[in-house]
Amino acid sequence: MILSIDAIRYPLTGIGRYTYELASHLQQLPEVTDLRFFFGRRFADALPSPSPVGVASQSGEGLRRSALKSRVIVELYRFLAPRLKALALRGLEGHVFHGPNFYLPPFRGRGVVTMHDLSPFTWAHCHPPERVRYMQAEIGQSLKRAAVLITDSEFTRRELAAYFGWPIERIRAVSLACSPDFRPRSEAELAYTLGTYGLAAGGYSLYAGTIEPRKNLDALLDAYGALPERVRRRWPLVLSGYEGWRSEGIHARVREAERAGWARYIGFVPAEHLPLLYAGARLFAFPSLYEGFGLPVLEAMASGVPVVCSDSSSLPEVVGDAAAMCPAEDVDALSRMIVRGLEDDAWRGEAIRKGLDRARQFSWKRCAQETVAAYRAAVEL
Repeated sequence: MILSIDAIRYPLTGIGRYTYELASHLQQLPEVTDLRFFFGRRFADALPSPSPVGVASQSGEGLRRSALKSRVIVELYRFLAPRLKALALRGLEGHVFHGPNFYLPPFRGRGVVTMHDLSPFTWAHCHPPERVRYMQAEIGQSLKRAAVLITDSEFTRRELAAYFGWPIERIRAVSLACSPDFRPRSEAELAYTLGTYGLAAGGYSLYAGTIEPRKNLDALLDAYGALPERVRRRWPLVLSGYEGWRSEGIHARVREAERAGWARYIGFVPAEHLPLLYAGARLFAFPSLYEGFGLPVLEAMASGVPVVCSDSSSLPEVVGDAAAMCPAEDVDALSRMIVRGLEDDAWRGEAIRKGLDRARQFSWKRCAQETVAAYRAAVEL
C-alpha cells in the first residue's frame, strides 16, 4: 500500500491530523506488512515530525496561501504535479495508492481517495474562486481514477453518490476520531495554560475552527448577543482558529463584542494548548452550516464539555443524542440552548456523561482497520 502524506504539514489541522493518525495506526496493524509513504514526488522513510519540519511548514503557510491566489501558479502546479507524481509511481502498479486529501494522481494500479466533503461544489461561494477551480478540476480527475472512495460520514457518502452518480457500493464511510489528548482535566492541570490567555476553567464558552462564513458564526454571535447580559459577561464567548476567507465582517463583529465585554478572538492555538482550551470550557458551541464530519464536536465531547451544535449535514452522526441541536438558521433556538448549556446543571451533567460515552465509540484504530477494508475492496474489483 502507498499512502500520500502531502497533507501532513505542521501545525496539523483537520486533514493533516487525519492523514497523520491514519498513517500512524496503519503501521500498527499486523495485517499491514507493506506500507510506503509518498511525499511530493518521492518516498519518505518516516512521517514528518513537528521539528524542524513544523517550523518550516508554519512559516511557509502564508506563502502557500498567497500562491493559491495566483491563477497562473495554480494552473502550472495543476499541470505539472500529477505528471511528476505519475513518473515517480511507475512500476508500482501492484500496490494500492491512497490519496487521503481529495486528490489521486495518474496511477495504473488501484486507487483509493478520501473525499472529506463536497463543499468545493455545494458551498463553492464559501471558498476563494481560485481554490474552487483547482479543487473542482482535480476532484473530477480523482473520481475518474479511483476504484473506491472513502468519506468521513454516511451523510457525505450519500451526498457524493447522489451528486456525481457514483455507485454507492463503491463508497465507504469511515469515521474519524480524536487524539487521547482531548480528555477531562482538573483545574490544576488547566490553570497555567489557560492563564496565558487570561482565561479560567469553566469561565467561558468556546468555538474552535476556521473563521469563515460556512461555520455560521454570524448566527452564533447573534445568539450570544441575545443572551441576558449577566450570562454573556459571566461566560464570554471565546473563538479560536485560523482567519479564513471572507472573514473580515465576522472579525469586525467580534471586535465589537470584545469592546462590549462578552467575546474574544484568540487566534490559532498551538496544538499542545488546544486540548486544554477545550477541557476548560463551560460549553462548546458549533452551529456550522455544513460539515463532512465535524471533528471539533467530537473533541469537545471527549473533553467532558457539553455541546450545542446545528443539526446540519454530518453533525447528528457524530453527536448522537449527546448534544443539544437545532437548525443552523434558528438563532432563537440556538440562544435558548446556549443558556441551558451554561446554567442548567442537570442537563449539563447528562450531556457530559453522554458525550464521554459517545466519544469512546470513535477510534483511530478502527478508522485504520476500516480503511484497510476499503483497500481490499479496491483490489477485489
